[in-house]
Order: sequence, then structure tokens, then C-alpha cells
Amino acid sequence: MGAFTRSRTRLAVVAVAVAVAGTVLAGTAVALSAQAATAGCSVAYSVASQWSGGFTANVNITNLGDPVTSWTLTWSYTAGQQITQAWNATTTQSGGQVTARNMSYNGSIATNASTSFGFNGSWNNSSNPTPAGFTLNGTVCTGGVTSSPTPSPTPGSPTPISASPSPSPSSSPTPSISPTPSTPPTGSDWTTYHKDNARDGNATDLAALSTLSIAWNAALDGNVYGQPLVVGGRIYAATENDTVYELNPTNGAVVWSTHVGTPVALSTLPCGNINPLGITSTMVYDPATNRLFAVAETTGGIHTLFGFNATTGAVEVQVEVEPPLGTPNAHLQRPALTLLNGRIYIAFGGLLGDCAQYVGSVVSLTTAGTARQSYAVPTTREGAIWGTAGPAVMGTTQLYSVGNGEATSGAYDGSDSVIALSPDLQRTDFFAPTDWARQNAGDADLGSMSPALVGQFVYADGKAGIGYVLRQGNLGGIGGQVSQLNNGCRAFGGSAVSGNTIYLPCSSGPRAVTISSTGTATELWRAPTGVPAAGSPTIGGGAVWWVDYNGGVLYALNPSTGAVLAQIRIGVAPHFASPTLSGNRAYIGTNAGVTAVNGA
Repeated sequence: MGAFTRSRTRLAVVAVAVAVAGTVLAGTAVALSAQAATAGCSVAYSVASQWSGGFTANVNITNLGDPVTSWTLTWSYTAGQQITQAWNATTTQSGGQVTARNMSYNGSIATNASTSFGFNGSWNNSSNPTPAGFTLNGTVCTGGVTSSPTPSPTPGSPTPISASPSPSPSSSPTPSISPTPSTPPTGSDWTTYHKDNARDGNATDLAALSTLSIAWNAALDGNVYGQPLVVGGRIYAATENDTVYELNPTNGAVVWSTHVGTPVALSTLPCGNINPLGITSTMVYDPATNRLFAVAETTGGIHTLFGFNATTGAVEVQVEVEPPLGTPNAHLQRPALTLLNGRIYIAFGGLLGDCAQYVGSVVSLTTAGTARQSYAVPTTREGAIWGTAGPAVMGTTQLYSVGNGEATSGAYDGSDSVIALSPDLQRTDFFAPTDWARQNAGDADLGSMSPALVGQFVYADGKAGIGYVLRQGNLGGIGGQVSQLNNGCRAFGGSAVSGNTIYLPCSSGPRAVTISSTGTATELWRAPTGVPAAGSPTIGGGAVWWVDYNGGVLYALNPSTGAVLAQIRIGVAPHFASPTLSGNRAYIGTNAGVTAVNGA
């Protein structure tokens, strides 16, 4: 182990109390935190949840001195606490003396950077005091320790954060840290895919379009497939390397990062096209718990829901969320996560190639990671739910698009459809084309674009190049559309909506369609052939924003005509990339990280 080295310059002694919100168990929140520090380091210790006989704790180490390449942290328990499971560190314990050492992936800590680990432990149900001090690489942390009052045990069954058989949460080495983020650009929050659960992607308060310029590029450790989120001026992104980041909005510097495991190598999957496969869907932020939620796929094809403290990056919820049917590693969790009435909804489809045994499904848990519910498409195989926008939500009803199923004749199997699911994941309504069997046979189904809410109607489009207008509250069953538009738009991803106009993510380039009060769909415009943007659009500042993900260009188009108003090179991006709009900025996930564009 390398020795912890003090900086040659004089370092201030730090003693700061950190309050970490407790995980909610059986309706009761518990929290316990303390922080001790010394010249050269600070250590934050927090109890995220506590129940009769057990508790979950998180430890965050901040290096205030010279960079280190490995670390050993020690402390003493005085009330008989015992560590039973740990992640992001190897732990040993002799009596009350605990030693935690880094894993292979989180030993290096740059100056002012942090890393964290967590564990489950046992206690005597009488007293669970915080450690009085810490020692890092042989240096005693001599700063003071403060803590909140010890909470009472939470009634009910224990619900610890489980140590998954896959590699567990960690804080990856951070290339840069912004201890005091600068004042962010003013703008509204973007807490879920396309800003809100309606998925209209309409940032009505975005600054007027001006000259475009690159504000910053944040180089992260993997491709960013999901939309970046904006919460209170803070920027969040997740990578295919299973790392979640908070970025400084002023310069893109990493404020914190948490690495939750080893992503899946494409060579170990039955098919697919993402390598490695880690966090693919857009995260969601819950203001009630101040948590970011993300689903990560880790070695072995294991899907896990993580809830991160949005302020510190600490993992506060961790639970496996495998789909109810089929082989887990044959499933891809691509649709955006949805927060609705205290529950997280997670949809699953298949990998590129439709191989192996998968069945489209939706899994739901509370924001505490409990009370699992699920729905599976009633087909023997396939029926993927994979539209990147996730569901469009009407009140408490979620609308999902479903891909082709295995049935190509005979009885209808629930695939190639738009389905309405209740909060407890019961199917309450559906629409399917009359020729669903033919579409299934030709892989020309509705599953590629999430449904869109347009006034009193629902607009569904997919790989067949046919748009269907449906009535909200009565989707129509088989062949029950209000009207259809055979305009050849093969749509992939999520659309954007303003009034009665829907902007479509067609593989051949941007298009706009209007829907009349009687439900008739009419094509408004097609973008020039020189605009090969097939990404998922968003609206704001007097423009519709589209990404040409293959060419690496962001376009701003006239909403009424499709004419190009501005464009800027941002770098190659993942399929179906979509801009996040806030303040006077567009934030785009790319193959290299996140790019922020001024002038939006």
C-alpha cells in the first residue's frame, strides 16, 4: 500500500458535519452522519438506514493533500457493531477495530477528489454511535466529530442495501473536482426524459436562440446514451461504464462521480451493439428524497436499480430489478425511467438482433426499493418495450409502445401495440394495427418510438412508416385508430410536441405533423435533405433542436418550416441522442461524455 503523503503546502484542518438523508423504511426515515478530518484528508461517515439488528452505512473519503494511488482507512467501533457485507472496499475486523482497503478500480484519489464505499452491519439495538475518529494511510484524522442523535430502529422487516454478486458501487477516480461550484446559468429543471412525464420535450422558458458556441466538453469514462438531467442548476449524466456524475454547470468539471460496477462486455452477450453495456436509459430525479435513480447492467447481465444522493453521490438504494420473464442478460433496459407517485417504473426490451429468450416488461418499486410489481407482454417471446422516451403519462396512466412479438398468425399476442398501464401495472387499454401479424413478421412494429400526447389524442409511429392517431382514454383495440398517416416516417426514439404539432424522429430526417381537432394528421414539413438528423428532438427558444448523431452536429430548425436556423459540431453521439434544454444551454450526451452548447 502506498503511504498517504501530506502536501508540501500548508493545509487547513477541516471538520465538517455532513447530513445524509436516510432511506425510508416502513414510512420512517432514519439518518446519522459525522465527519472527521485532518490536514490532508476528510472522512464523512453516514448511516443511510437502520433497522432492528442491522444498518447500512456509507463512507466518503476526500483527499485534501497530494494524490494517492492506494488507501487504507481504519476506525474503531465502541458498541459491538460488526460489518457483515461491504462494497467498493475490502474490509476486515478484529474486535472493534475495522480496516477498509481500496479495490483495484478506486485506489487512486487526486487532490480534492473523493471516493466512497459502503457496507451493511449489525448492532445491538441499544446504541450505534459514530466512530470517534479515522486513520488514513497511517495518518490520524484529528479533527472533531459531530453527529445527529442516534435514530430508533425502523419497525418492520429489515431492508438492507444488498451486496450484489456483481461488482458493487464505488466512486471512480475523478479527473477534476469543483469543491465550490460556480453560479450556474439560470434555467428550469429537467428531471426526467424530455423534461416531464408528458415527454413533450418543450422548454417554454428557454432563452431565445442566439449564436451557438461550445461552452464546454466534459470527457467522461464512457458513452452517454441517456439525456443529461438538470436539477437546481446541477448537471447529471450516466455512462455505459456504469458511472454517474454531477458536473459543474459553468465549466463541466466533475463535482462527484460514483462507479457502481463493471459493465457487460458485448462478447459475453447473446447479441447486441453496445459495448460495454452499463447505464443506457435516462435517469430520473426524485425531489422528495433528493435521489437520482439509474438502472445499471453489470457483469453477468445483472440489472440493478441505484438511488444516489444527488448532493453527495452516495448510494442510498440498491436493489436488483430483473424482468419477470426470460433470461436476464437477453434484456436491455433502454427506456427512460419514470417517477410517478413515489414509485420508479423500469421498462425492458431486447438486444439488437432480438436474440435469446426475452419478453418485454415493466417493473416498478417504491423509491425505497421495495414493494415490487411487474407487467409482462402476454407473448411467448419478444414484445420489447424499448422506446427511449419511456412512457407518456396521462394522469396516473402510462402509455408504452410495444414491439413485434413472436406470433405472426392466429390469436393476437399483445405485441405491436400501444398499451395503457395502471399504477399497479395492469393493462387497462390498448391499440394494435389491423395487420399486426404482418408487421410482426416483418419487424415493422410500433415499438421503436414512444407514444406522444397531442391534445386529446395519442400519436404512435414506428418502423412501418405509418402514424396512427388514437383517442386518449379509448385507444381503440385492434384497428381502432381515429386516423392514420402513411408518410413513410420510420420513427425511432422520442418525439417533441407543441400545441397540435408533433416533431418526429424519422430515420430519414426531421419531420413535423399536425393533428386537427377531429384527429386528422397532416404532414407540415420535411427538413432539407442536407439535414440528416435522426435524433430525438426537443423544443425551446424559438427552435426545434435535433442531433445528427452519426455526423456529430446539433441543428436548430424553424418550428414552422424546418429551415436550418443554426448548427454546431458537437461530436459523434449515441443513437437517438436528444438535447436537454435549460437556461441558455443545450446539454447533449455524446460518445465522449457531455457537451454544453451556449446560445440555446
